[in-house]
Parts: sequence; C-alpha cells; structure tokens
Amino acid sequence: MPAAIDAESPYRHDRLRQLRAFCFTAETGSISRAAERLGLTQPSVSLQVQALERELGITLFERRGPRIRLTPDGEQLYAETHGLVETIDGLPGRFADGNRPLNSGRLDIGAGESSTLYLLPATLEQFMEEHPNVRVRLHHLSVGELMDALRQDQVDFAVGAILDMPDELRYRAIYSYGLSLITPPDHPLARRDVITLRDLTGQNYIIPPQNMTTWRLISLVFQQHAVRYRIRLEVGSWEAVKRYVGLGFGIAIVSNVCLAESYPGITVRSLPEVFPKRTYGAMSRRGRFLSPQARRFLEMMRPDYFADDSPATGNHNVKTLP
Repeated sequence: MPAAIDAESPYRHDRLRQLRAFCFTAETGSISRAAERLGLTQPSVSLQVQALERELGITLFERRGPRIRLTPDGEQLYAETHGLVETIDGLPGRFADGNRPLNSGRLDIGAGESSTLYLLPATLEQFMEEHPNVRVRLHHLSVGELMDALRQDQVDFAVGAILDMPDELRYRAIYSYGLSLITPPDHPLARRDVITLRDLTGQNYIIPPQNMTTWRLISLVFQQHAVRYRIRLEVGSWEAVKRYVGLGFGIAIVSNVCLAESYPGITVRSLPEVFPKRTYGAMSRRGRFLSPQARRFLEMMRPDYFADDSPATGNHNVKTLP
C-alpha cells in the first residue's frame, strides 16, 4: 500500500512540477524527451520523478537501459493526474481565449465528409459574415482521426455522426436525417412507389468506405433482417456513390443529408421504416473549455445548445429532416 504523503514534506510544494515531469515522461516514453518538452535538464526531470516515487512509496517506471515504461502503479497515477496537469497548464490560454473579443481569434472545426459538404456551409457562411476577423480552419477528417483530434485538442469541436461514442467525449445531436434508396432512372426499382426489404435483396450495391457510420448502420439492418446483397463497387465518398449510381453501376442507400440538392441521373425512393434516422451533431472533449468563437458557432447550429449543460446525449430539439 502506498505510503501516506507527509504534509510537511519538502517536496509538497513542488508536487505539480513532479506530476508534470511524470506525465510528460509517461507520454514521451523518455526522460530526455520529457526534459526537452519541459525546457529542463534530464537530471532535473529524473530527480522530480524519483522524488514523486519516494513520496508516494511506489515505483512509476520500469527502467530497461534507455527505454522506460509505466508500471501498473504508474498507469493508475497517469490516468488520475494527466487531465489535472493539462487543465492547470491550459489555464493561461483558456483565460486569454475567454477575454478575447469575439471578432478575433481562431476556430478549429473537425468534420467528416458529409458534414464538410452538406451540413456546415450555411453556418460557416453566416459565422464568417458576422465575424470576418476570426480565422476559421475546417479539418476534413475520418472518424478515427476526428476522435484523435478531439482527444489531443487539435480542434475545438467536431461535427458528424458516430455510433460508438468514447466516454471521454460528449455529443449533442443537432440534425436528424432519414435514409433513401437511389437508383438509375431505368432501374426496375425506380418505378416502384413502395420499396420493401424483399425488393432490396439480391441487388448490386455501390457503397462508401465500409467503416463509415451510415454504411455500418445499413449493414446492421441488412444482417438483422437477413437481406442478402452484393457489393458491386466501393468508392471513397457520397458524391462518388451518387455519380456511379447515375452511371448505372448499381443502386445505393444513402443518408438524406447528401440529397439536399437534386442530382441529375438518379431516382430517389423512400425506404421501409426499419431503417432508422441518423443524427449528426457536435462532439467535444469532456472538460474542454470552449472559446467564445466555438460557443457562438454551436449556438448558430442549434440555438439551445448550451441550455442544458449536463453531459446529455439525447436528441431533444433536434432538427429532424426527411
């Protein structure tokens, strides 16, 4: 059991420095690299880590020559303290952001393809017109890249759809879209007023990358209802899916988010109700301070976004679209 921390320990007032040295060492896997990031000497960082080990009565790292790795106690301490160190280190920047006028500064938004092409343009146009001196960067990222960017605070928030939300992130739904079948105009299903699951069986499908949220949802519905299908072609985007459907390569099921504008050469048909609506919303890291620029943009997307600041994930007041 770790020893109790002596309130009169000569290291008590240096605990933040010790924890910072420990966390940076854990993150870089190296005393020397941690020293470079902290602007300290290698012996200084090593002494701070050793002092923390003595004070807690535990061993934090397994040392094997130049390589080190966390012990189980080290992993537990890192899990409990790295967020605290990040929060304290970020205080000056957060206060600076909070006091910065809304008509300056920067805003970093992460987004997947659907959000970049279909959801964000209108809000971006309004925001940039009202706040022309804010530098906006739109990061077009895959789902995995979005999660990493949020965890590492590379973006203020992200907009998109996701099925599996990690605990360290929060999500607020903003839009809800249904799914539709799209076919070439001369396809037999283009002439049907009502599409059934039986109609969808045995067809040739054009799909987006299989890790995309919407396709994962469609595939799950097919599995649950034993709908057999053939993947004729996999392409890299919803725009490409629509293009190849129009060229006659097959049919596709797409989110209505990408059908907001008419597209020549395709016919759109409604699907059975077993296909659920998809929500698109904003994601941010729990505990992250949102700048005035970020808050204003989110309120433009959903005016009541901050009305209930509990970490809710419900779909109340979502803009439901066909």
